Amino acid sequence: MVIIPPKNDVSVTAQARRFAESLVGGEHLASGEGELQHADAQSAILQSLGATDELLAAPYLVCTCAHLSRPQEALTKAFGAPLANLAVATHQLIRVQAQARGSAHQVGPPGGLTVLGAAEIDTVRKMLLAFSRDLRVVMLRLASRLQTLRFHANQKIPLSPAVAAESLQVFAPLANRLGIWQIKWEMEDLAFRFLEPEVYRDIAARLHQKRAEREQDMEALSQRILQGLTGQASGQAPLDPAGLEVQGRPKHIYSIVKKMRGKSLPFERVFDVRALRIITRNVADCYAVLSWVHAHFSPIESEFDDYIARPKPNGYQSLHTVVRDEGGAPIEVQIRTRAMHDHAESGVAAHWAYKEAGAKGYAGVLANSDYDSKIAMLRQLLAWERDLFGSLATEGVSSAGLFDDRIYVLTPEAAVVDLPKGATPVDFAYTVHTDLGHRCRGAHVDGVLVPLNTPLQNGQTVAIVAAKEGGPSRDWLNFELGFVVSARAKTKIRAWFNAQALQTTIAKGREAVEKLLQREGKTALKLDTLAEQMGFKGADALFEVVGKDELSLRSIETVLRPPEAAPPPDERLLKKAPPEPTAPKGGILVVGIDSLMTQLAKCCKPAPPDPIGGFVTRGKGVSVHRLDCRNFQELMQRSGERVIQVTWGKPAKTGNGAGAQQAKYPVDVAVEATDRQGLLRDVSEVFSRQKTNVIGVQTQTIKEVAWMTFTVEVSDSTRLDKVLQEIQQVKGVTLAKRR
Repeated sequence: MVIIPPKNDVSVTAQARRFAESLVGGEHLASGEGELQHADAQSAILQSLGATDELLAAPYLVCTCAHLSRPQEALTKAFGAPLANLAVATHQLIRVQAQARGSAHQVGPPGGLTVLGAAEIDTVRKMLLAFSRDLRVVMLRLASRLQTLRFHANQKIPLSPAVAAESLQVFAPLANRLGIWQIKWEMEDLAFRFLEPEVYRDIAARLHQKRAEREQDMEALSQRILQGLTGQASGQAPLDPAGLEVQGRPKHIYSIVKKMRGKSLPFERVFDVRALRIITRNVADCYAVLSWVHAHFSPIESEFDDYIARPKPNGYQSLHTVVRDEGGAPIEVQIRTRAMHDHAESGVAAHWAYKEAGAKGYAGVLANSDYDSKIAMLRQLLAWERDLFGSLATEGVSSAGLFDDRIYVLTPEAAVVDLPKGATPVDFAYTVHTDLGHRCRGAHVDGVLVPLNTPLQNGQTVAIVAAKEGGPSRDWLNFELGFVVSARAKTKIRAWFNAQALQTTIAKGREAVEKLLQREGKTALKLDTLAEQMGFKGADALFEVVGKDELSLRSIETVLRPPEAAPPPDERLLKKAPPEPTAPKGGILVVGIDSLMTQLAKCCKPAPPDPIGGFVTRGKGVSVHRLDCRNFQELMQRSGERVIQVTWGKPAKTGNGAGAQQAKYPVDVAVEATDRQGLLRDVSEVFSRQKTNVIGVQTQTIKEVAWMTFTVEVSDSTRLDKVLQEIQQVKGVTLAKRR
């Protein structure tokens, strides 16, 4: 049941508190603090910052969200859309932060400071700002976290190291960047107190004074300097008090520890345990104040810096000096004009630029421009917050649109998932796991089934409905349908379809190769071995090119059919058929001799229309050589009387009838090339394209140079010229010729 506040109640804060009391009056947080009491303290902190009545009411509405079934609807009806949006957005951020905090881990030496890793710091920071489309969300979270630290400190209840580390490394720097100093220093000290209690107590003891006493001491010192500057002795005109301001800056424990660690200083060498800032009207007054301070205190010469005459690269200007009082205690003094002070506080040369340098110490850092530009906008909005929301809250005006590039949603197990703005459940599924994305068939967002192209919002809980197996839809790649936004999801979907096409091609190639092996009776041959012989890394690579028709099965047959061992020359005799009266029928005509046994010399492998000659062997007939064969020329010199003239007769044919084919002659082709993967395959492809049958291959590789000898069958040796020219064009081939 939702309680509607009475319309006659003027204070929205009072209405909101009454509303919350009815729902969470007896509820407690995990720390043991009452939810209503936490909201009371949070509202008080915001009041000290000068917050509007609407912002003071927000903490009460935030704590009710977890106790309402439909918080957006209920709070809108009771308090209007602007406050309802603020409360719900803040509640969602709390949920997401609670899970992101689980990523904290120990970094550095054992027993050292518990810190968040760089990635975790960046995630929590971006997540916080992504939810902060309304600046008031940031204010609410800062106030809530400060109250949590106060409660644990006051009740002496241990605090989770992850929460303390998050406070120190995310919330305190954010407060610092926004210029909310009172939250920044208190949050740092309290968080450090929980993270390193022994060091905290040691520094506290060394200060000898409690913070309240130190602040009183600095206030007294400020008044003394102010009175001295505005009422100086005769001979030197006093400064106008209207343009003069002296601020005591007692250094806090965590700041002191950072200075000691950042500069590797012992406590005794930390000069700015007490610090003053003096603001003047103009530059001349800055140097006049410096002169007075050095005249009335003992300056430490090595600790003086003139950043007015020599500004820092980032434009920062101020006079820095360290002096000692009558008791010898050091005091750090900064002197600047109002314009210099405003410039330093605006974010251009902000204090955080060197106080939050992290591992780089105090050397200064250049922050990300996009991030800092958004922070600069937040600074401006903070200054305008009271007027802006005080006058326009009823119109729903907020600082929207600052951090719209990312969204943060939750898995059913409450793990945080970082997504680009506009991401859908499909993007979410692929971010969680690629396989989950492939099998995604539906999605529940905050328990409601939604279409897969529904844009997700910050803080929503997404549950994916997945099939046991299957793949993505091609519609997901259709930009107009809006199923995917993230580059990761698009890449994974395309890769899946490419893999499916590849598997289909490989399956086609495998089937063709296996059928060939069956025909050749080579089913026992290992496919990987065959692929290596063909110049491929593995069987799948061979199947792919076969499936794409980039490699013919004829090339594989060449490897499967090694050349038979040739018989000795004297045993390989071709008996010449008797010639017809008009034209001889045999492939070789031996002039003047009929039916003489002939054989083609194996050393030079002649083929028509090569010029040839014959040599009569002893009992083995006539051996036919090419005229340019070295062996034939040597035989002519030794036994010229046994050389006879021969010529090619009418081309012989094999077979009978219409199926008769022209006779083929074996010829050797030598190829020299730079060795590489796939070389043998590419050369074999040339023979296949030219319909030249390869009956034998011999290869040898020495020092990355490959020599290959192909034995091919031709009916006319002149046809080799075209084949050799094409082989010369193959990548890496340096020589291709007939042997």
